[in-house]
Amino acid sequence: MSPLEPVENKKVAIELTDQNGIVFTAQVNAKSWRKAETSASEFADWAGAVSGKLGQRTEKGFEVVDAGIQIFEKKVKESKPDVAAAEAGASS
Repeated sequence: MSPLEPVENKKVAIELTDQNGIVFTAQVNAKSWRKAETSASEFADWAGAVSGKLGQRTEKGFEVVDAGIQIFEKKVKESKPDVAAAEAGASS
């Protein structure tokens, strides 16, 4: 993760592209970006979210206004025993 470019008001510009090729551009606080980078480097597996309001249409997609960014650690789900298999074994 690295910002695309620094912009005014201590923010950085980022671009996100969805699975349909629509590009979302946003400006996030540089401090928030640095925290997100740190979190991403500390987690073995992570996911991120950008929040904000959908703004103006751009040439390739949309602008995200009042954007914020957050990184979450993806935790491995514990496998639950198969209830149907347990019931089948109990009635045999």
